[in-house]
Amino acid sequence: MTRRVEASHGLARIMSKRGLCSRAEAERLVRAGRVRVEDRIEHDPESRTPSDARIIVDATEAIAAPRRYLLLNKPRGLVTTRNDEQGRDTVYSLLGDAGDHWLAPVGRLDKASEGALLFTNDSAWAAAITAPGSKLDKTYHVQVDRLADTDLLDALRRGVDDDGERLALKSVRELRRGEKHAWLEIVLDEGRNRQIRRVLAAFDLGVLRLVRVAIGPLALGELGKGKWRDLDEREVAMFASPSRVLRPS
Repeated sequence: MTRRVEASHGLARIMSKRGLCSRAEAERLVRAGRVRVEDRIEHDPESRTPSDARIIVDATEAIAAPRRYLLLNKPRGLVTTRNDEQGRDTVYSLLGDAGDHWLAPVGRLDKASEGALLFTNDSAWAAAITAPGSKLDKTYHVQVDRLADTDLLDALRRGVDDDGERLALKSVRELRRGEKHAWLEIVLDEGRNRQIRRVLAAFDLGVLRLVRVAIGPLALGELGKGKWRDLDEREVAMFASPSRVLRPS
């Protein structure tokens, strides 16, 4: 009978995949000598470790944490990080008791942006969503500081070259307009740094508000500003393979 060989990975990766902490935090704990694998202290976060190994952090056995998946409606003025070096308020201030356990944001929204932001301790689920090849649509409502005519909308759809990067918007349409301002709906299927703001700035369009209203098929709906909720099993499953999820209509 052939003996089954357990898969092995780097120790820090296993700790992260168990939902115990971020990979960076796991590396710090290991290097500090606070992690035992079976009966030995391990100092190398990349040491090959069986996936089912008994891992002890300080005096506590590191058992895989229950998986958690949250949707937050992020307000403006908060940064998407747990600890900010500049002392700014972070999104974790809104999570209450849920934030006491390790949860990582799935992607980012900058300080001035609002809307849908996912959190999880399931690193594989998060990686599937953020992988460049997922091409998962993200839908934004953006208030700009002047009116956009058809020619300008066409130019926005074609995109721009900025600092050596080709920045394109998957789709752009006008939602509504006032006398001086307009709201646009913009869909991205990639996630470059400040992509929408950079494209609009190239056409002298200033952003007054930027709200992410949907990630793939998951919309903010009636979730209030600064509020969060757990995803249900169906919603979690929608992102199990982002390349196959339905796009919002």
